[in-house]
Amino acid sequence: MSILINIILFIFILGFIVFIHEFGHFTFAKITGVYVYEFAIGMGPKIFSKKGKETEYTIRAIPIGGFCQLAGEDVSDDELKKIPKDRRLQNKSCFERFLIMFFGAGNNFISAILILFFIALVFGGTSLDPIISSVEKDSPAMLVGLQKGDVITSINGHSVSTSDDISLYLAIADPTAKASIQVLKNNQYEKIYSVKPKKVKENGHTVYRYGIGIQQKKRTGFVNSVIYTVRKTGSIFKQMAVTVGALFTGGIKLNQLSGPVGIYSVVGEQRKAGIASILYLISFLSINVGFINLLPLPAFDGGHILFIIIEKIKGSPVSPELENKIHTIGLFLLMLLMIVITFNDILRLF
Repeated sequence: MSILINIILFIFILGFIVFIHEFGHFTFAKITGVYVYEFAIGMGPKIFSKKGKETEYTIRAIPIGGFCQLAGEDVSDDELKKIPKDRRLQNKSCFERFLIMFFGAGNNFISAILILFFIALVFGGTSLDPIISSVEKDSPAMLVGLQKGDVITSINGHSVSTSDDISLYLAIADPTAKASIQVLKNNQYEKIYSVKPKKVKENGHTVYRYGIGIQQKKRTGFVNSVIYTVRKTGSIFKQMAVTVGALFTGGIKLNQLSGPVGIYSVVGEQRKAGIASILYLISFLSINVGFINLLPLPAFDGGHILFIIIEKIKGSPVSPELENKIHTIGLFLLMLLMIVITFNDILRLF
């Protein structure tokens, strides 16, 4: 029964995030007069379909992803269906196309911010101050002299402003080497410690422990909720930026990334932790989806925006056929990447 609930929750979470994203594209396509062929949640064969005035609304069998098919993405199809030229995407202004492409991610960001504010208002927002709340006995942290109440200000030269930064920079640090942790002691002076994590086995997996706990105080009230929402949103964006950067520099390996299978395993853990944890997961994933989609890569919304910028710079549009071919190749490579990530997720389960 628990597995079934997790599967349903997993499908709901992914479906909600995809719906929010595609609805952003759909809304601004309609506002700007672009013809929308189909608004789909999921991929693969159709299991539900309803034809509107001009748009077909569908739910597809594979509950991962979705799309909003616009006129202008397939020129030959537009000609066959005799879509008026002024209703095709490529014939809209650069600004209108930018709005259509941006507000998939934009909707993800807006929904995530609203959810974070709701969490803080109803359940209380967790303090993000990077203060050590506990140090495990005989842990690497205790052995070098780190103490409860120390405020961490940097890790390996990276400035730390929130408790999330601590998890982030320790996660991308080399676990076989000492981490340089700078702290403010007694609010009076700063001191740097070199800490090498302890290698331990947990549930059959190798993990590295420094032995420090971070302050997790809950704060309530409208003002504190606003502060939490702003800080937490900025923190998640920072995590995404650092993670993407670390992928290119080698700080994070491809086999450390998670896909749908990895997300499913997290859903079960968050469900046990309660509604607030599930809502936070939705918010976190929504920002992740929005951020990734804005990367200037083929097949992503950011790739489409990049072509709009190129058009503005050169003064003439890129051939729709050429752009579509580039995005098709990008989509193929993206699917290969997802297969590799999913394979690694499955390996981690055993």
